[in-house]
Amino acid sequence: MTMPRPTPSRRSRTRANGDGTVYQRKDGRWEAAGYVLAPGNTRRRVRVYGTTRKAALAKLTEKIAASNRGLPIAAADSTVGDYLTYWLNNVAVHQLRENTHTRYAACVRLHLIPGLGKKKLARLTARDVRAFLDGLRTTCQCCTQERDAARRSCCAVGQCCGKTLSPLTVTYVHSVLKSALEHAVREDELPRNVARNVKTTAPRPRRFQPLTAAEARQFLQAASGDRLHALYELALRTGLRKGELLGLRWEDLDLDGGTASIHRSLQRTPTGGLTTLHTKTRASERRIALPTECIHSLKSHRERQQEERQDAGTNWTDSGLVFPTATGTALDPTNLTRRFGRLLSRAGLRSIRFHDLRHSTATLLLGRASTSS
Repeated sequence: MTMPRPTPSRRSRTRANGDGTVYQRKDGRWEAAGYVLAPGNTRRRVRVYGTTRKAALAKLTEKIAASNRGLPIAAADSTVGDYLTYWLNNVAVHQLRENTHTRYAACVRLHLIPGLGKKKLARLTARDVRAFLDGLRTTCQCCTQERDAARRSCCAVGQCCGKTLSPLTVTYVHSVLKSALEHAVREDELPRNVARNVKTTAPRPRRFQPLTAAEARQFLQAASGDRLHALYELALRTGLRKGELLGLRWEDLDLDGGTASIHRSLQRTPTGGLTTLHTKTRASERRIALPTECIHSLKSHRERQQEERQDAGTNWTDSGLVFPTATGTALDPTNLTRRFGRLLSRAGLRSIRFHDLRHSTATLLLGRASTSS
């Protein structure tokens, strides 16, 4: 008697060798698994999920095809360190500005990989993340990172300084981890983002006392003889950011109409040096009205720049910038910060950040008050 062939289980389907496997889980979702190229040129088994067998299979096929093209694919059974490296180099690098990516990379290198790097990505729990963040709050970073080993001081000689991370930095580390794991969830490499289940206390905002109207007039009076007087006046009266001021071009100004168009920013990046970029967000692109005092200052500044151009002769670089160096090249934001600090000292004012001028703008009612009053 011929026995009927057994009906294959809906939880297991046979596929061609090398194509991986697809089966239905107890929770109703479909899971597909196969081998792909992982970071470090290793072969790893990757799992993807879908609401239907076809959806799961399509995701697996896409990953295998990418792997066959030589693109490394992060696998859920890789370590957290491997996945973070993959995410930084293959995902975040295309989504973030260069300076932001550099900060993310430093966060991963200094904190996330040392603290969580050896754990399996698929086995990472909210408890692991919570314990890691608690450790950052209480562990001396000089000891952890052996910062004092070279100079043989502090922690290296048994005299711990107890230098822990600030609450703001701990929150930043947590946010970077959440971003990385969120991508893993979005790509169906993880079922959930365990870092989102860990709540951190929002750090208290830094106490800042804006400049008073009297201090602002004192500051502008001290800057009246400075070649960047117009820049400081713009910063204080309009709230423009440092990068926006340094990236401003004469073509962006309409001094007769009393307006300025803001759509670029000057920044220093690790690979490009001083680079002009678009403003951080589309909302940052705007047209502002220039106060009368700023218009006068900018006209005087333009005349002074013409004199500098003549003095520089062939050494002048025609960058079109409103606030360049004395030879026309872009002014480094770090150098502006140093000049600003010296100006505060000459004015006899307390030390503040350049960015605090932006915060002071909202609290000041300078109006048409003369800088000499």
